[in-house]
Amino acid sequence: MVSKQEQAPRDSTDVAPKDASTVILIRDVVADVAAPGIEVFLLRRVKGMAFAGGMTVFPGGGVDPSDADAEVDWAGPSVDWWAGRFSTDAARAKALVCAAVRETFEECGVLLAGPSADTVVADTSRYAQFRAQLEKRELSFSDFLRRENLMLRTDLLRPWANWITPVGEGRRYDTRFFVAAAPHGQIADGATSEAEDVQWQSPAAALAHWQGGGSILLPPTWSQLTALTAFGSVAEVLAAEPEIPVILPTLVTDREQLRVEFPGQDGYYEAGPHPWASRD
Repeated sequence: MVSKQEQAPRDSTDVAPKDASTVILIRDVVADVAAPGIEVFLLRRVKGMAFAGGMTVFPGGGVDPSDADAEVDWAGPSVDWWAGRFSTDAARAKALVCAAVRETFEECGVLLAGPSADTVVADTSRYAQFRAQLEKRELSFSDFLRRENLMLRTDLLRPWANWITPVGEGRRYDTRFFVAAAPHGQIADGATSEAEDVQWQSPAAALAHWQGGGSILLPPTWSQLTALTAFGSVAEVLAAEPEIPVILPTLVTDREQLRVEFPGQDGYYEAGPHPWASRD
């Protein structure tokens, strides 16, 4: 994240937040019919990464300039609908949705697109070369979709949350969270240079793993996992229409240890100090 020397609060104009999209991939638990529920796909980022290195996160990343310029066949809710749900303008909404689908494909191989408005790719392994080119920015996402005659399936996504990195951090993101069911037949993997481990876990298991010291969760990740413990199936999650307030946590540095304050934070600190309270 940032060094202690960079932690002092600064004018919010110092570091403007960059737009980002994160997708919470979910699937129904089928192994135990007696205890239905959902699982969430999580990645542990490579420790050397400049942002969230070593932390467990959902697939996602920053909006690329090409996302705003993308010319894609669009199936599902309109750009204006997305703009309304995320309280932004149409151009920004389009870029956020395109980034959500692109980043998910790059980071775990799940592609929310299909040859028609009511189909989705069943096997993405044949696109491995294109996926690598996308990650290296050697190919634009719109060119890839056009080359393969694929439509962006925005109806497979749902708007979920909006968090902004606290003022005072060296890198800041204005992140829109989406949820999406993993398409049948597609395999979410860890074939990306940005992850050192991936796994499917129930929200409760992921939180227990974190509480036991097995992972590091940023406040937004912890909050989404906590919220998802209330749902018993993918259908319930996709049917939800959550309010999406803009959440801007406060970075508190006037104590012995760094603390980030945000709505519903009490459970986050039950396991101990903030995960990077003593970072150098």
